[in-house]
Amino acid sequence: MTSEKKTACVIGGTGYVASLLVKLLLEKGYAVNTTARDPDNQKRTSHLIALQDLGDLKIFKADLTDEGSFDAAVAGCDFVFHVATPVHFDSEDPENDMIKPAVNGILNVLKACQRARTVKRVIYTSSAAAVSVNALKGTGLIMDEKDWTDVDYLIKEKPPTWGYIVSKTLAEKAAWKFAEENNIDLITIIPVLMAGNCITPDVASSISLSTSLITGNEFLINGLKGMQMVSGSISMVHVEDVCRAHIFLAQKESASGRYICCVANTSVPELAKFLSKRYPEYKVPTDFGDFPSKAKLILSSKKLVSEGFKFEYGIEEIYDQSVEYLKAKGVLKLKV
Repeated sequence: MTSEKKTACVIGGTGYVASLLVKLLLEKGYAVNTTARDPDNQKRTSHLIALQDLGDLKIFKADLTDEGSFDAAVAGCDFVFHVATPVHFDSEDPENDMIKPAVNGILNVLKACQRARTVKRVIYTSSAAAVSVNALKGTGLIMDEKDWTDVDYLIKEKPPTWGYIVSKTLAEKAAWKFAEENNIDLITIIPVLMAGNCITPDVASSISLSTSLITGNEFLINGLKGMQMVSGSISMVHVEDVCRAHIFLAQKESASGRYICCVANTSVPELAKFLSKRYPEYKVPTDFGDFPSKAKLILSSKKLVSEGFKFEYGIEEIYDQSVEYLKAKGVLKLKV
């Protein structure tokens, strides 16, 4: 039986999604290689080292900007999951801090897969940021995998976090171009805002953003409003469902193309009402003045569900787990 054991490589293993993906792969019996920019930095890798108790996990040094650095980690692997992405929201130079490293990073990983000659499929973690940002007006629009973010609109208007949005869009487009030209079996997963449990040493930024209405962090509440204004909705999914979708699509031979991974579409005012009712003890604000109460669009996971994937967590479980996690971390206090 041991000869049938599959090996997976998770690029960027220290992150929120990647570390949980490593854990689920080990629990499913995979041998796992993962990469970190600085494997010797125990503050950044302690949670990965702890996962070595679950199975065969090797941590390799690699950097998105260094073309040959992924060869050792990818060698001999059946599947490669590219989860890493450069994030510098406050960058003065998005082109060099995010856009170029994101595009070059995915190309460097795909070239390593090509050289390895063992990789059956590459699964790339894109983002709803690559689908839903456009100048369209109105409400009730339905977006799916055929839709792409309007990069020209972003570069012209430069809304908040535009550099990150452009980086995710151009990186995914570059990945598809390279895969098609070099006959690589590529799947891209397009997750929305993620929350739920977390095994990284620090609280993941997406959990902090998702729970800002509960914690009362004004800066992040403004970030959530900005997200609705720029992307058109507050769309959510549990991080574990995202990781399960990665493994499901790696193993599903008939899968092809892009897959949106989203379980709930809402707006800031609608979300606030839901949270206020569910967690009255946290005094969630519900008055947002003339801020749009309806989302402009919804992101559909119809394609993923039609492949046979089942979401395990709805919006209630996403928030129940996030609240319990923040309480355990000691960062969620009752408001007096």
